[in-house]
Amino acid sequence: MGKPVLFGADYSVYVRAARLALHEKGIDYDLVPVDVFAEGGPPPSHLARQPFGRIPAFAHGGFELYETGAITRYVDEAFDGPALQPADPRSRARVNQIISIADGHIYPVLVWGIYVEQVSKPVRGEPGDETRLAASLAAAPVILKALADLMGDGPWFGGAALTLADLHAAPMIDCFAKAPDSLPMIGVHANLRAWWSRMQERASMRQTEPGL
Repeated sequence: MGKPVLFGADYSVYVRAARLALHEKGIDYDLVPVDVFAEGGPPPSHLARQPFGRIPAFAHGGFELYETGAITRYVDEAFDGPALQPADPRSRARVNQIISIADGHIYPVLVWGIYVEQVSKPVRGEPGDETRLAASLAAAPVILKALADLMGDGPWFGGAALTLADLHAAPMIDCFAKAPDSLPMIGVHANLRAWWSRMQERASMRQTEPGL
C-alpha cells in the first residue's frame, strides 16, 4: 500500500507523537509540511483532509485519518513491529487514561500555560499572560503527581513496556522541560524523573527533535 504520509509541522507536539509511534514501529513514512499558522490559515488542500484545520492528518493506501490518538492506534495495529498497546484490558485502559490526561491537562497547562508563556512568547518578543502562567504553575504539581501515581513502579506509563501513553505525553513534557521551573517540579517524583531520562535516551526522540 506504499509508505504512510503524515501531514503537519515538526514543531507540533501532536505531529511528534504520531512520528514517535511511526519511528518506534520502524515504519518509513513521508512528512508533508503543513503550517496551520500561516497567513490566511491552513491551505484548502489541508482542510479537505482535516476539516478542523489542525495537525496531524494521515494517509495510507487511500485510507485517510485525523486525530492523533486514532492515528497512533492505527499505526500500532496496522503495521508490524513492537506492540505499543498492552493486551491486558486494564493496562490498555490505563494507557488510554494517560493519553486523555495528556490531552485534557498536560497540553493546556504544561504546554500552553507554562511553556508558551515562559519560553515561546519571550522568544517571539510577545508579552506573557501572567494570570494564566500563575494558574498553570499552581496546577502543574497536581498533574505531575497524578502521572507519577498512575505510573507507580513503572518503568513506563503502561507498565513494563513502552506504549502509546509514553509517546503521547513525551513531546508535551519535552516542551514543559524547557521552562525554568519545570525540572524541579518533575524531580519531586523519582519515578517521573527516571521516566523522563529514559524517554530522552530513545532514538525516536532524537530523530523527531523539532528543527532536524
